Amino acid sequence: MIYTVDHIPISKGKRPGTTLVPTSITVHNTANTSSTAKNERGWLTNTENIRNASFHIVVDENEAIECIPLTEVAYHAGKAVGNRTSLGIELCESGNQEVVWDNAVKLIAKMLYERGWAVDKVCTHKSWSSKNCPRLILPRWDQFTADIQKELLKLSVVKEPEKVLDEVSNWAKLAQSWVKENGVSDGTKPKDSVTREQVWQMLYDYDRKVKK
Repeated sequence: MIYTVDHIPISKGKRPGTTLVPTSITVHNTANTSSTAKNERGWLTNTENIRNASFHIVVDENEAIECIPLTEVAYHAGKAVGNRTSLGIELCESGNQEVVWDNAVKLIAKMLYERGWAVDKVCTHKSWSSKNCPRLILPRWDQFTADIQKELLKLSVVKEPEKVLDEVSNWAKLAQSWVKENGVSDGTKPKDSVTREQVWQMLYDYDRKVKK
């Protein structure tokens, strides 16, 4: 999925420029079965759009577009407290909905991971108001949050990069130089495990070198 930053200008009814310190993520559906993420972004700055409503990110089957900085208030929750504390994400109702679902799951999991948040920080528009939103997700909300949790767990697994596996710890650098100089080892793959027969061979090679 492509992630694009395309912020709308500061405006009274869409992007007030007010600082946001978010404590949650609110999920919405666009309620438009033919509109794409680009369409939704374009509608925010369309002169015919006179509603005081906006969102931070919109997601479709191909991309996610960040329309308002994640450090600023957007008008999406229907309640002032929701607008002041939550990031609004719109899910398009056009295209392959399973792909839209998967894109949203991955995006939200990444946002949670980056902020050190758990999945309980994800809420519905309906939780702020009586609006039946996100209307396509609400009937499967438990599955949606479960999928986010699975993705979050994947991101939370600490995997050492390959370059780290090839780096010698500071405390072992002198020993690495020594084994190389004395023909005990070539000093490569410092984090790999070693078998008994490899240990035997290294000791044997060193013993032969010393006794020369």
